[in-house]
Amino acid sequence: MPSNDKLHRAKKQKNDEFYTQYADIEKEINAYLEYNPDVFKDKTILLPCDDPEWSNFTKYFAQNFERFGLKKLISTSYAADSKPKGIPYQPTLFETKDPKYDKTKTRKHGKIFVLERDTNKDKKINIEDLEWNYLKGDGDFQSEEVTKLRDEADFIITNPPFSLFKEFFKWVVDSGKHFCIIGNLNSVTYKEVFPCIKGNRLWMGATCFNGGATYFIADPALYEPEKMSNPKHAYIKDGKFYWRVNGIRWLTNVDHGRRHQPIPLMTMSDNIKFSRHKEIKNHEYQKYDNYDALEVSHVDAIPSDYKDVIGVPISYLDKHCPEQFGIVGCSDNGLIEQKYKKPHFKRHNEPYLNGKKVYKRIFIKHKEPK
Repeated sequence: MPSNDKLHRAKKQKNDEFYTQYADIEKEINAYLEYNPDVFKDKTILLPCDDPEWSNFTKYFAQNFERFGLKKLISTSYAADSKPKGIPYQPTLFETKDPKYDKTKTRKHGKIFVLERDTNKDKKINIEDLEWNYLKGDGDFQSEEVTKLRDEADFIITNPPFSLFKEFFKWVVDSGKHFCIIGNLNSVTYKEVFPCIKGNRLWMGATCFNGGATYFIADPALYEPEKMSNPKHAYIKDGKFYWRVNGIRWLTNVDHGRRHQPIPLMTMSDNIKFSRHKEIKNHEYQKYDNYDALEVSHVDAIPSDYKDVIGVPISYLDKHCPEQFGIVGCSDNGLIEQKYKKPHFKRHNEPYLNGKKVYKRIFIKHKEPK
């Protein structure tokens, strides 16, 4: 089974309990700290859609609470009723070890975990000092209760539910807060997302999931793969089902150094002579049938001396430098000014080249040197 089939099926079935690995969180957050060591100092971080029993987001920030100089850490989890029917509720360690555990609430109320002080008096603040309680509601991120926590926070960091990505993204952006969330690469062309990218209010995170993002699913019985013929994409280890998904990215408005590194480029004539790509070498660059833009299918083949609009794959955003290029638009949903659309061509969603449809493109233009 292709690695993304389960993602699409999970979205349809609204099964969203996919957990990010600790190392992937650590690599991304370290990049922000390298750029600004005080980025989290005296700040409150909200981790919605997060259950510390399984999620590594709470574990990571709780273990680094003092090193980052955090003011407060808040995690919220969704009520157990969101789990598939017929699956018995399994209380977490936090519940069974605490007198607040209430069997009557487990299927009705989400939970809140707060870290802000040394509760066990061991002169350090870490995961052992997490305090938890039941929320009044089910923990839905769109609820008034969790929205108030969002408004209190300085940063919102999480792997949101796949099936509710658009709603979650709007909820985050409406807050005006800093955020770092995980989403599919194709989400950059959503009409809810792309204007933020074009306006330099959103960009790709500092790290890429090389070979795909590997998630783990706590209960392999719920998501046991039909075939385990490709262990690179799906495998069970230590009682967990690990599953690799391509096209996953960090989306953020937290600055980092990687996005200010210009892409090294050659002139158009040098690309035609020396490019390693067969569709570029010894061939002329072409324009789209329906857009007044140059087709460039590889980021390293962008000509340094072409000053008009260029169409590039959406993966270009992994290397986008806002000081080097401006983003003009994208083909998906027609999110580009009318002047770049050729009027004789009726379709302006995906680009066409010599009568054949090309996958969605981001349109960019060199910035004039200051």
